[in-house]
Amino acid sequence: MSVFPTYNRFPLTIESGEGTAVTDNEGNQYLDFVSGIAVCNLGHRPPAVEEAVKEQLGKVWHVSNLYEIPLQQEAAKLLTGVTNLDYAFFCNSGAEANEAAIKLARKHTGKEKILTFKQSFHGRTFATMSATGQEKVHQGFGTLLPTFEYLPYNDAEEVSQIHDQDIAAIMVEVIQGEGGVIEGTELFLQAVQNKCKELGALLIIDEVQTGIGRTGKPFGYQHYELDPDIVTSAKGLGSGFPVGAMLGKAEFAETFTAGSHGSTFGGNPLASAAVKATLQTIFPQQFLQSVQEKSDYLNELLESKLLPLEGVKEIRGRGLMIGIEVDQEAIHFIHKLRGKGLLAVLAGPHVIRLLPPLNVTIEELDKAASILEGVLQLEKANHS
Repeated sequence: MSVFPTYNRFPLTIESGEGTAVTDNEGNQYLDFVSGIAVCNLGHRPPAVEEAVKEQLGKVWHVSNLYEIPLQQEAAKLLTGVTNLDYAFFCNSGAEANEAAIKLARKHTGKEKILTFKQSFHGRTFATMSATGQEKVHQGFGTLLPTFEYLPYNDAEEVSQIHDQDIAAIMVEVIQGEGGVIEGTELFLQAVQNKCKELGALLIIDEVQTGIGRTGKPFGYQHYELDPDIVTSAKGLGSGFPVGAMLGKAEFAETFTAGSHGSTFGGNPLASAAVKATLQTIFPQQFLQSVQEKSDYLNELLESKLLPLEGVKEIRGRGLMIGIEVDQEAIHFIHKLRGKGLLAVLAGPHVIRLLPPLNVTIEELDKAASILEGVLQLEKANHS
């Protein structure tokens, strides 16, 4: 092996994919309810995105950001046009988008501290690892950046007790993905926003997993009455093409000026082509409405099939971001589901996470629910 063993890989090699279906190197087919961990929001090889990238491949792949890139401007307008924000900075990943947000917040406010929340996940670069409120991510790397503090998630009272004037920003996920598919309450998220206004701090919402239609709106924060200063995005943004973006209000243009930040590959023509085609497909209201309808259908289906089963504790989430909490190690179920032709992923030790493509069919949702019911029922019977 010539690759560092930084991943606990499953014994599966996917050779091809189309829509929600993937095929491994032995010819076995699976329903993919991982979607590259909320990346392939239009499934594998969505035709409109594939065509846009192919067309761009025949023109130019990469130019420096020292030159004008019209496609990048078009992608930025699509992103900002559905938000309360005005400018976009393109990079290559969610961690890079969060790095940009951290830099912008500190430079704009002249303050250093950033508050995040326990069980959050914001990335694995040094700053975003320091921002992440999970000890397992920190282990082995020595002293972290000292300017991050972690508060309990969904604790509005704890937020109300903050009085430190040296806080540049509060960074929050409206749904903690890696933390267990935990949705923020209206009370908590409003408390975070109010505290930012009180302290003159910026509100940064990490939408790397919840954005680009995953919850039935362009961004997850839009389910609440929130007015973020900065929003970060990646994962579903390019349908599998590596790209991230940080969105911010117009006032920050005077802070993020030439030379203050950059990215060699960020928003290059290929990436911008993928972003534009992805957003043109996902952001129309009719498509987002269909996501919400499928979400309602899947939730009712899972509640009727799984909640009666002994060992299933809770089904939670929003849109097509679902967590099924069980009373034992969930990894056993992940392996069993794969054996039955359904790919799912963990969200902490006891949560099965489902992230199907947003254009998944009702028939595919039915099939996935039946597989889940069979596996959870059988596994519990084997342990009784």
